[in-house]
Amino acid sequence: MKKTLLVISVMSLVGCAYNPVIDTGGRSGTFNKSKADKITDDVILCKQLAKKHTNDFFEGYKTVHNWYIRPQTLWLMPKLEYKERKLVKNCLTNRGHSVID
Repeated sequence: MKKTLLVISVMSLVGCAYNPVIDTGGRSGTFNKSKADKITDDVILCKQLAKKHTNDFFEGYKTVHNWYIRPQTLWLMPKLEYKERKLVKNCLTNRGHSVID
């Protein structure tokens, strides 16, 4: 029973996971002017696009796998990468923002 509750609670936390860190001081070499004035709009749009193109169940399973199953197998299983995080980071980078993490 405890394992089931743990899995359900971890899967419900997936939606509030990633907030990118953006360097607003510098500019990308491909743009002539700073894009820092559009950070809020771009973050919201990129998160919406990433949410639209990912499956919550599989993202939740990746969280359970990385934080619950892998430690039980002594980290012998490979870590699963989060698709939503990668999509947000790529979207912001392509919009001209320097994403640190």
